[in-house]
Amino acid sequence: MIISLIGYMGSGKSHISKVLSQKLTLKSIDLDQEIFLKNDMMIPEIFEKRGEIYFRKQERLLLEEIFNTKKDGILSLGGGTPAYYNNIELITQKSESIYLRSSVRTLTERLLKQKQKRPLIAKIADEDLPEFIAKHLFERQVFYNQAKYTVITDSKTPEEIADEIIVLMR
Repeated sequence: MIISLIGYMGSGKSHISKVLSQKLTLKSIDLDQEIFLKNDMMIPEIFEKRGEIYFRKQERLLLEEIFNTKKDGILSLGGGTPAYYNNIELITQKSESIYLRSSVRTLTERLLKQKQKRPLIAKIADEDLPEFIAKHLFERQVFYNQAKYTVITDSKTPEEIADEIIVLMR
């Protein structure tokens, strides 16, 4: 079984994936990391040198490859992955999909600490970040809400979130 974690950037997908993989003794697969390994470039560098369209095509190809070759694992997806092509259909058909839902406030607090690592928000003024996140969340909500399960992450530790997911999978 593949468990796919979806949600906005900063919702904790990568970290929860690692915690879950330890608790369930399943491999953790980070789609962004797979893209980095295939291209030998960090995500911000791919966006800068090759553009978002190239990145989204790579994302789709690797997503298909993972679903066609892996049988078990915890898959951490990029925040935009479900919103492109028909990725959300593929994700919901080929895995147990879980939307890690976080409030705009929680996401803003987390992302302010990581802005320079995030190409999508690196150049946005701190005071404009909550509005940017809210707008983006609104646009992506239709895709995120197609996940089989939703887990609210606000005010929870990664361990509590992972335990909640484990209960859902039983």
